[in-house]
Formats: sequence, structure tokens, C-alpha cells
Amino acid sequence: MKNLFLLIVIFSLLVACSESNNQNSALAVLSPTSKSTKATKSVKLDDYWYQGKAEINSYDLQQARYSDVHPGEAVLVFVTEDFLTDKQVKNDNYTNKNSTPILKNNFLRKFTTGIYDYSIMTSVFTPTEINKFPKTQKVTVSSQDWCGHSFMQINAQKNKYKVQLRSYFESEGDADFTIGGAILEDEVFNRIRMNPKALPTGNTTMIPSATIARLMHLDMKPIKAIITQKEYSGTDFEGSNLMAYEINYPSLKRKLSIVYQNKAPYIIEGWTDNYTAISRQQMTTKAVRKKTVLSPYWQQNRAKDVNLRDELDLSTFK
Repeated sequence: MKNLFLLIVIFSLLVACSESNNQNSALAVLSPTSKSTKATKSVKLDDYWYQGKAEINSYDLQQARYSDVHPGEAVLVFVTEDFLTDKQVKNDNYTNKNSTPILKNNFLRKFTTGIYDYSIMTSVFTPTEINKFPKTQKVTVSSQDWCGHSFMQINAQKNKYKVQLRSYFESEGDADFTIGGAILEDEVFNRIRMNPKALPTGNTTMIPSATIARLMHLDMKPIKAIITQKEYSGTDFEGSNLMAYEINYPSLKRKLSIVYQNKAPYIIEGWTDNYTAISRQQMTTKAVRKKTVLSPYWQQNRAKDVNLRDELDLSTFK
């Protein structure tokens, strides 16, 4: 049975993100107030994540940018894949033995700033075999708005990270450099989903989010952070038995709080991010979960499948 299970997992991964005529339109919907759905029960991580589906989460986003807070949407897509540790790309052909299972998070933000749009996407690749691969292997970030485009890629290299930055700003331009191998803020979302109790707390160093670095035009480097993990007691997020993982960067005057359910699979209810915007004002970005579905979304790419976006409360061009 174990071998059969592995074959099923491999087959599911091989067909991911490819054309399929077998369109599965049934989505397992989990609303923020769900109490009896299978996915909100305390289950083994493997049982939940290795179903041949991705977990898609939609959020109402209020994004701080310039001197205002702008409406938008955020989406977190978590899915398991096999990852080549030498090439640091997805294992497509299964001919390379340097492969390990990972949890991938595609984190998308879309919002408007007055007349024009922003679109930011972050992809984070974190091995699930933590004893063998304790570091996230790769992070990529791309940002597009009507002014221009920027891209950053972070790759694990022994005790450091190799960083490539491509930007239309003169002050950033094209740059290649290395930074210390501290924990990445971008990987915290994945770590919460895998085992939040294993995350560091107290005084530590952390590499801030690549997205925030782009929005605030910061240098990518490890800085001092004060981290706490505690029961959530605020009013921004609904639900019982919630936890908050709070990262405070004193030098940036920035505080990020990620709120999540305290039982596996540790669904993330949302986050608040208070920091000094480029307008020099202290502002807060907030995202609140709307819906969660389990779906083989790579098979649902036909025109008729656009209606499935309604189940996530996502905007749709029709």
C-alpha cells in the first residue's frame, strides 16, 4: 500500500499545471467560520497536504502604500511538490536523484493606487524534510505597476543566500550579492503551516520580506528582530483558539503579526503589518481571510471554470 500511495503522489505531481480534459469542478469550501469541515480538524500533515490538490486562500486586503491604504485582494496558494536541490527548480522529469518534497507558497497581492494597479507575487520553496534541508531553498518575488517592473531571486547556498535583483530604479539597477543565512520572513508562512511551534521566538536576526524590501526600497540583509508567539486577543480576526506570531523590527519601526488557527493544518486567518511607508507615515496593511478551498486548480483553466472564482470571492473579468 505504501508503494501504491507513493505512485499516486508522483502521478499527481506529474500532471500538475498541465492540460487536462478531466475538469474537476468540485471544491471543498472552508469559510472562516467553518467548524466541522475535515480540513479544520487536527489531522496528520501528510494526510492533509498529499491529496493531489492545492489549498487556495483568498483574503480581503487593505494595502498601505504611499500616503493611503488601498483596497485589494491577496491569495495564498499552498501546494506540495518535488524540488531539485541542485538546480533549485521543480522536479519535472524524475530523472534527477537530487530531489526532496517541499511545501510551496505562491503569495499574490493585487491592489490599486489611485488610477493604476499593483501586482506582486512571491513564491517560497521550503523542504518538508527539515532534518536534511533546514533552510528554505528558494524565494522569488516579482512586482509590477504602471511605473515599471522589478524581480528578485534568493537561492540557498550552504550558510548563505545568493540574491539576484533586477529593477528599473537607478538606485537598485541590476545587482548580485550574498547575505547571511538567517531565517527568512518570507518562509514564516510555510513554517506556520508545517509546525508553528518550531519557529524561533525571542531576540534573533531575520531577513525581512522581499516584498517589503521592494516596497520600502530596503537593502536585503539580516537585521535584529524581537519575536513573540502567543494566543491572539485582538478583534480583527474571527474564530476561537487563534495564535499570533509577531515579528518586531525595532530599526524599521515595523511590526508584522500573522494570525493562524492553533491546530493542524494551521490555516492562516490573516495578518497586520505596521510600518513606515515611503510617505514617512506610520501605516498598517491588513489582510482578512475570506474563503479556503482545496482544488486541483491546474486542471480548472477552461473559460467555464471562471465561475469557480465566485467560491473564493475573487474579482472576475466577465
